[in-house]
Amino acid sequence: MEDTADQPGEELVENPPVPKLQNQAVAQSAKGTAKTTKPNVTATSKLSGPTGATRKRIEPNKGPDSSSNAVKSTMAKSTVSSTSKSLNSAPSIRRNSTGGLPEKQPLSTTKRQSSVSSVAGEKTTPSASEPLRRSLPEVRRSSLPSTVTKTSSRPSISETRKSVPISPVARTPRTLPNSNATKQDSVKKSSVKSSPSLSSSRRVSSASIDSTCSSTGSSTVRKAVPKISSPSARSPSISSGSKTSISSGSKSGSLLASRERSSTLSGRRKVGTPESRDSRFIMLPQVEIKAGDDVRLDLRGHRIRSLNASGLNLSPNLEFVYLRDNLLSTLDGIEILKRVKVLDLSFNDFKGPGFEPLENCKALQQLYLAGNQITSLVSLPELPNLEFLSVAQNKLKSLSMSSQPRLQVLAASKNKISTLKGFPHLPALEHLRVEENPILEMLHLEAASILLVGPTLKKFNDRDLSREEIVIAERYPAHTSLCLRGGWEFCRPEHAVDSTFRFLVEKWKDQLPPGYLLKDASVDPPFEEDACCCHFNFIKDKTESSDSELVLKYQWFVGERTPSNFKAIPNTTGEVYWPKHDDISRILKVECTPILGETEYPIIFAISSPVSPGTGYPKVLKIDVRGELVEGNTIRGYVEVAWCGGTPGKGVASWLRRKWNSSPAVIVGAEDEEYRLALDDVDSCLVFMYTPVTEEGSKGEPQYAITDYVKPAPPSVNNVQIIGDAVEGNIIRGAGDYFGGREGPSKFEWLRENKDTGDFVLVSTGTTEYTVTKEDVGRRVAFLYIPINFEGREGNSMSTVSQIVKQAPPKATNVKIIGDLREGSKVTVTGTVTGGTEGSSRVQWFKSSSSLLEGENGLEAVSTSKIAKAFRIPLGAVGCYIVTKFTPMAPDGESGEPVYVISERAVETLPPSLNFLSITGDYCEGGILTASYGYIGGHEGKSTYNWYLHEVDTDSGTLIPDVSGLLQYRVTKDAIGKFISFTCTPIRDDGIVGESRTCLGQERVRPGNPRLLSLRIVGTAIEGTALSVEKKYWGGEEGDSVFRWFRTSSDGTQTEVKDVATSSYMLSVDDIGFLMSVSCEPIRSDWARGPIVLSEQIGPIIPGPPTCHSLEFRGSFVEGERLSFIASYSGGEKGDCFFEWFRVKNDGVKEKINAGEYLELNLEDVGGCVELVYTPVRRDGVKGSPRSVVSSPIAPGDPSGVELVIPDCCEDKLVVPRKLYFGGQEGEGDYIWYRTRNKLNGPELVDISNACEDVDICGKTLTYTPSLEDVGAYLALYWLPNRADGKSGKPLVSICNSPVSPALPIVSNVHVKEVTTSIYSGEGEYFGGYEGSSLFSWYRETIDGTTILIDGANTRVYEVTDADYNCRLLFGYTPVRSDSVVGELKLSEPTDLILPELPRIEMLALTGKAVEGDVLTALEVIPKSEPQQHVWGKYKKDVRYQWFCSSETGDDKSFEQLPSQRSCSYKVRFEDIGRCLKCECIVTDVFGRSSESAYVETAAILPGIPRIDKLEIEGRGFHTNLYAVRGIYSGGKEGKSRIQWLRSMVGSPDLISIPGETGRMYEANVDDVSYRLVAIYTPVREDGFEGHPVSASTEPIAVEPDVLKEVKQKLDLGSVKFEALCDKDKSLKKVPGLGTLERRILEVNRKRVKVVKPGSKTSFPTTEIRGSYAPPFHVELFRNDQHRLRIVVDSENEVDLMVQTRHLRDVIVLVIRGLAQRFNSTSLNSLLKIET
Repeated sequence: MEDTADQPGEELVENPPVPKLQNQAVAQSAKGTAKTTKPNVTATSKLSGPTGATRKRIEPNKGPDSSSNAVKSTMAKSTVSSTSKSLNSAPSIRRNSTGGLPEKQPLSTTKRQSSVSSVAGEKTTPSASEPLRRSLPEVRRSSLPSTVTKTSSRPSISETRKSVPISPVARTPRTLPNSNATKQDSVKKSSVKSSPSLSSSRRVSSASIDSTCSSTGSSTVRKAVPKISSPSARSPSISSGSKTSISSGSKSGSLLASRERSSTLSGRRKVGTPESRDSRFIMLPQVEIKAGDDVRLDLRGHRIRSLNASGLNLSPNLEFVYLRDNLLSTLDGIEILKRVKVLDLSFNDFKGPGFEPLENCKALQQLYLAGNQITSLVSLPELPNLEFLSVAQNKLKSLSMSSQPRLQVLAASKNKISTLKGFPHLPALEHLRVEENPILEMLHLEAASILLVGPTLKKFNDRDLSREEIVIAERYPAHTSLCLRGGWEFCRPEHAVDSTFRFLVEKWKDQLPPGYLLKDASVDPPFEEDACCCHFNFIKDKTESSDSELVLKYQWFVGERTPSNFKAIPNTTGEVYWPKHDDISRILKVECTPILGETEYPIIFAISSPVSPGTGYPKVLKIDVRGELVEGNTIRGYVEVAWCGGTPGKGVASWLRRKWNSSPAVIVGAEDEEYRLALDDVDSCLVFMYTPVTEEGSKGEPQYAITDYVKPAPPSVNNVQIIGDAVEGNIIRGAGDYFGGREGPSKFEWLRENKDTGDFVLVSTGTTEYTVTKEDVGRRVAFLYIPINFEGREGNSMSTVSQIVKQAPPKATNVKIIGDLREGSKVTVTGTVTGGTEGSSRVQWFKSSSSLLEGENGLEAVSTSKIAKAFRIPLGAVGCYIVTKFTPMAPDGESGEPVYVISERAVETLPPSLNFLSITGDYCEGGILTASYGYIGGHEGKSTYNWYLHEVDTDSGTLIPDVSGLLQYRVTKDAIGKFISFTCTPIRDDGIVGESRTCLGQERVRPGNPRLLSLRIVGTAIEGTALSVEKKYWGGEEGDSVFRWFRTSSDGTQTEVKDVATSSYMLSVDDIGFLMSVSCEPIRSDWARGPIVLSEQIGPIIPGPPTCHSLEFRGSFVEGERLSFIASYSGGEKGDCFFEWFRVKNDGVKEKINAGEYLELNLEDVGGCVELVYTPVRRDGVKGSPRSVVSSPIAPGDPSGVELVIPDCCEDKLVVPRKLYFGGQEGEGDYIWYRTRNKLNGPELVDISNACEDVDICGKTLTYTPSLEDVGAYLALYWLPNRADGKSGKPLVSICNSPVSPALPIVSNVHVKEVTTSIYSGEGEYFGGYEGSSLFSWYRETIDGTTILIDGANTRVYEVTDADYNCRLLFGYTPVRSDSVVGELKLSEPTDLILPELPRIEMLALTGKAVEGDVLTALEVIPKSEPQQHVWGKYKKDVRYQWFCSSETGDDKSFEQLPSQRSCSYKVRFEDIGRCLKCECIVTDVFGRSSESAYVETAAILPGIPRIDKLEIEGRGFHTNLYAVRGIYSGGKEGKSRIQWLRSMVGSPDLISIPGETGRMYEANVDDVSYRLVAIYTPVREDGFEGHPVSASTEPIAVEPDVLKEVKQKLDLGSVKFEALCDKDKSLKKVPGLGTLERRILEVNRKRVKVVKPGSKTSFPTTEIRGSYAPPFHVELFRNDQHRLRIVVDSENEVDLMVQTRHLRDVIVLVIRGLAQRFNSTSLNSLLKIET
C-alpha cells in the first residue's frame, strides 16, 4: 500500500463531509466486515511520524486558521496488515465516485508495499494462517488490506488488534482560494486499498465501501452495504481474500529510498477509492453543506448525459453545482447558471472545444474540469470572477485560452502540455501546477513561468519559487514572455537576448521594407524622469537601389510588470521618452513604423526592462550655446536636464571667459542664460556652466559648454562731430565713437569747402585737431573719420561739417550764460571780446525749443532790452533753452559777428509749492469753512485738496471723503467736538507733485441748537397696524426726545393717549373713527431742549383686517394624547374662524388630518410634527391672514399589547397569532410558546411559566409550527411587547381554544434496503399524528416497465424468488393513522435488477516459456459445480485479460499494469527480464457483471539469445561525412558488443579491415573513395554470451561535390602547384609547431611530382623530392591529423607535408592519385565516379 507520506508535497484530496446517517452505515458495514475475519488474523501497525524537513514536505498546505494541532488530531488508531508481495495499486482506468468500476476494466492490481515499511522505519511481521484453496495446485499468497493514516508528530505508535477495522477518517483543514468552503474543515481520508489475492477474491461495490469476504467450499455470507444517498461519500475499500497466508515483509530502506522507488508509480492511478484517482495533482471541490438547497445542487455519480435532461432542475439561483462523475459531453444548458460560483464538472466526457456557454456564468469563481478528455481550452471565454481553475488529467497540449483577470490558481497536471505557446495573460495568478507533463523536460521551466505570469506568482508545482529560478528569470530580456507566447523555444539566459531577437526578426522578416535588414531593436534601461532612448537600426542592402529614405515613426506605450495591457502614452512620438513617477516598476514598449516613400510597413516593437526609481539627483543631458560669436551680439545657453525623480527647480548658471593659454575666469554679473558679448570677450572662449538644482536642494553634477573664440565686429564709427567754434584762429577738434574690437591706426582728414564748387578739399591728415586759418573764414570745414581696427581692417568712414568760419575781430570768445536756469532766477552773459576794446556790446535774449542753434531760426525774443547783460527768467521760458545773441562792439562802433550762446539745459521750473495756506469761517455745526492758498512753481495743474477731522490736534486725522477736491466744507454733525484741518498738495501741469501743506483749525467744532427740521407719522390708518414717527433732527447728538400721541374726534376735541411716550403706536379698537397726531420735543444729548413740534393728523382710523396675533398648542406631544390650541384675535368683531391640522413628516412632506378643535395623536404622528393653520374671520366674513404653529416631534407612547389571539392549531401548519400593538414603532418582541395538556385560564394563564409541571416551552418566535408532540395539547403564547428603541411594556398571554389537531397521514422517503443478496427490507418516513397499522405491499417491475403486485407480500421484509430474476422490486407503503385515517399509497424507487450467482474462475494457467521473446498464453479453469457450469454455459458473455509486470526482483515485489496488454497472449519483452509476469482474468456475464479476478504468475523472466535486427549504416555517402551504425538489439541487456569497420571494393568479395575503427561512429576520408563501407556487428550479452554477427554496408563512397569539382579542374590542367609546410626538424619526439615548419612548393604534373624548397635572398630554390608515379609511389594519410599527408616516391625518398585545411589536403591527394592512375593507365573514372 502506498502511503501519502511517500509523495513529497502531496496534498490529500478534499471530499465532502459524510452525513451522520451515512457515517453510521459505514460503521455498521465495517463492523460486519470485521466479524467475518478469522479470529487468528492479527495485524501490527508501527507508524513513525515524520520529523524535520520530511514533515514539512508531507504535510498539506494549510490555511491561515489551521494549526499544528490539526495534524495531531488526524492520527487514527488503525491497524495495518502488510504482505511480502502486494500493494494496492491502480490500473490506468476510469472510476466513478460511487466506488464502482466501468465495464471492461480490471478491478485492482497489486503494488509493492515499500511505502508502509518505509514509514514504519522497522520490520513489520504480521502473519495469519488460513486453509489452503482446494482447487489450486499450489498455494497462492495474498494480503489483507493495509491501512495507513496520516502520521502524527509522535515518534511511533504500535498497536495490535484482533481484527482489521476500517481506518477512521482523518480531518485536516484545507483552503480553496476565494471560496466559502475555506472556513470549513475539509475531510481527508486515509487511503485504505485492497490487495487482491493472486488466485481469486471478491468485491462488493457500494456508494461508500468496497468490502470482500469470501470462503471456498462453504457458503459465503455477505452483508451488503446499503446505498447512501450522497454519492460523494467515500471510504476506503477492504478486500479479504479467502485462504490467504500472510508472510512477513522484509525490512525496508529509508524513507527517501522508498520515495524514490515509488516515484515511478506516481503517474498511475490507484484503485480502491476515488481518492486514489484524485491524486495530489487533481483538486476537487469541497461541497458547500451550509448552503441551502435553493442555491446548491449535488448530482455526482448520477450518470447524467445532458444538462437539458428532465428532472435536472437547473435554475438561475444556483450558486454551488456539483456534477462530477457523470457522462456529460456538452455544456449546452449551462447558460442558465448565471449566479453559479462553484461548478464541478470533473470526470465527465468533455473533449472540447465547446466552452462558449460558460460566458453567461459571470459570477463563476471556481471551475473544476479535471479527469475529462479535453484537448483545447481555446474556446474557454474570459470569466471576470474566476479565481480557481482545475484542468488536470486531460489531453491538453497547451494552455492557450482567453485572459482570466482574477485567476489565482491554475492546476493543469497530468496532461500532454509540451509548449508555452499561447500561454494566456493571467495578471493575478499565484499558484501554477503542471506536474507530469512533457514540458517538464524544458530547461528552467519555472523561470519561464515566472516570466509569463509575472510578480504575482508565488508557487510553482505546489512549492515556493526557487531563488535560483527567480534570479535566472531576471536575466532574461523583458520581451521574453511575448516570445514564449509566440512559440519561441526557451533557451539559456546567456543566449536569450540574441535568440529572442532572431525569433522576432524571423517573425518580422516578411513585413520589413524591401532592401532593408533589421540589425537592432532595443530600449535603454529606463529610469524615472531620465531620458530613455529606443534604437531601431536598419541596414540597407547594397544590391537594392532605392531613392527613398527610410523614415521611422515611433509611439511609446506603458504596461504592467508583465509585458501586457499596454496603453499608449499621449504625445510620445520621438526616439526619447522621459519616464514619469507613475511609470516606476512598469514596462515601456516602443512601436516603430517604418515608412519607405509613401508606404507604411507593419509595426515592429521593442520592450524595456521595468522603470527604475530616479536617484533624485538631476543631471544635464545636453548643454550648448547658441548665437553668433561676434562682439555686440547676445548669445544664450540652452540646457536639457533629466531631473531623475526630483522636483524641477532653477539651476545655477554662470559665464566664464577663457583667454588664450589661461584658465577661465568668472564674468562678474553674468548669471543668466543670456549674455551680451563685450570688447573684453574678443579673442576669448566663453564657458557656459550650468548646475541643475531640484526644489528639494539636490544638486547635480555641473556641466559646461565651451564656445569658439569671439570675433570682433567690423570697425565702425558713429556720432562724429567737430568740437570748437569755427572762428578764425580757434582750434577745433574732431571726435567720434569707435566700435569693432581694438582700435588700430584710424585715419583722420580735415577738408575745406570750396566756395565756387561746394566741394571739400583736403587740407590736413593724421590728427583730430585743426587750427582755423584765415583761408577758412567764410567757408565750412569738414572732418572725416576712417575707422581701422587692430588687425588693420578698415571700416566705413563718417564725416561732419562745421559752421561757416567767421572772422576774428571784433570777436567774442568764451561767451557763456551764468546763473541758475530756473524760473524767476537771474542769469547773465559773459564773454571775452577780442579785436580791440570792447564798447557797448549789444545783448539780446531769446528762447528756443531746440538745444541746437541754427541762427535766429526758431528763436523767440523774451526781452525788449538790447544791451542788458543780466536777465530774469520769466515763466514763459520754462522748458525752453535760453539763447543769448552777443554782438561785440568796438568803441568806435564797429560791430563784430554776433555770438550765440545757448544754455546747457532747458530752463527748469521751480518745484511746485505753496507760499501761504489758511482756513476762514464759523467752527459750528452747519457753518461753512473756506480754504485759500498761494501757488508758485510753474503752471498749476490739478492740485489736490483734502479735509480731515482730528480728535486731538496731534493725531493724523480722519479723511472726510465727501468734500475731497473742494475748497469749502459745511460742518456736519460728525465734526462736533473735533478739530478740522485742510491739506493741499500742489501739482504742476506736467504732473510734478510738490510738498503737501496742512492748515489746522484753531478751535473745536461746536454743536448747533436742537430742533426738528421735519416731523410726520408713517403708517396706515387701520386698526391693528403700527404707526411710527419719521423726523429729521438737527443740533448735535440727539438725546431722549419726548413724544406724545393725541386723538382728535370729528368735532375737533383732542385727547392725549395715556401711557404712550414712544415713537411708535399700535392702533387699537379705541382709535377707530379718530384722527391721530403726535408731538415731539427735541432734546440734545446734553439735555439742551428745542421747540416742540406737532405733526399733521392722520385718519380717521378704520377697522383693520381680522388678525391672529398669537397661536399656541395645549396638551402633551405624546402618542395617544389629545392636542388643542389657543388663538388671539383682532380686527373688528370676531366671526367664525376656521383651522386645519397637518401631519409634517421628517422629509418635510405635509399630510392633512381630518380633526376638529381636538387632535388625537396616533402612531402615524410619532417621530413627525403637527402643524395647525388658523385663519381669523371677521363677523362680516372678511378673512385675515392664516397663522400657523408647528409642534415639536411627537414622542411615542409606552409600549403595550392591546390584543393577542391564537387561532386553531394543526400539526405541521404554521400558526400565526393575531396581535395588536400600541406604543410607537414596534420592535422585536419577546415570544415564548408553551405546550400544556390542560387549558389554563385567569391567573394560571398569566403565570403560565410557573403554573404546573406539564407546561413545556416549545418555541420562541412569533410564529410556530406544531409538531407531533403538540398533537392533543393546548398552545399558549407569552408576548412581551418591545418598542423599537428597546423599551418594554407589560406582557400579554393568550391560549388557543382547542387542542392541536393531527395532520393527514402521509409517508415520504419510501425506499428499499438490501439486507442480504436475497432479502430486502422496505422503509419509509411516516408523518401525520401517531401511526397505526399501516399497510405494506411489494411489486415486481419487469424489463418492459410493467409493474405486477406480488401476492402475499404484505410485510416490510421480502425474500427474493426465482420469478424476480432480471426484474426490479418496488415497495408500497400506505400510511394509516392511529385513529384509522388512511393516507395515500407511496411506492419506492425500483431496486437494481435481481440477478443470479456470478460466474467464477477456479484457476488460471499459462502455456509457453518465461523467456524473452517467447509467447505466454493464459488458460482459465472453470469450477466443476453444477451452478457454475450452468452459469458459464448460459450467462457467460466474455472473458477479459490484463497483464502485469513486477516492479522489482526479489521476495518483495509489486506489480505494475501493462495498459496495452489485454489479450490472453503476451510476448515477453526485454524490460521483463528478471521480473515476474502476472495475468489477471475476469469473466463478464450477460447481465454486465464481472467476476472476481483470477491470477497466475510466472517465475523470473530469463534473457533470450543476443541478436541484432535491422542493422544499417547511416550517412550521406561522401568522403567527408560521418557514418554511424544503427540496429535493434534483443537478447537481454547488451554487453560489450563488438563492431569492426571494413572496406569492400565494388564487385570484389574481399574485405579490407580498417585498423582501430571499432566504434559505432566512423569518419570517412579520401582513402574510402570508391569503396563500400562495411560494419560487422557481433552482439554480446551482458554476461558475455555472444550471438551471431551481422553486417551492413553502404553504397560506394563518392567524392564531396566541391572537392570533386576542384579536382576535375586541376586534372584537366595537368600541371598544378600547391603551397605546403614541411617540418624541418625530423625528430620524432618533437611535435610539429609553427616554429619548426618551413614553406615548400609542391609541383604536380602528368609525369612526375616534385617538392621544392623556395629560394631566399641568400640561397637558390632547391628540389628536395622528385619522382614519377611508377610503383612503389603512393600517398599516405594520417587519420589523427586531417592537415598532413606523406608522399612516398620509394623506400628512400618520402616527405611529410602539412596544409592549411582538410579540403586542400583532400584535393592534393586526389589530384596526385588521379595523375598517378592516368600515368599507370588505371581508370580514373572508377576512382572519382566521373561520368563519361
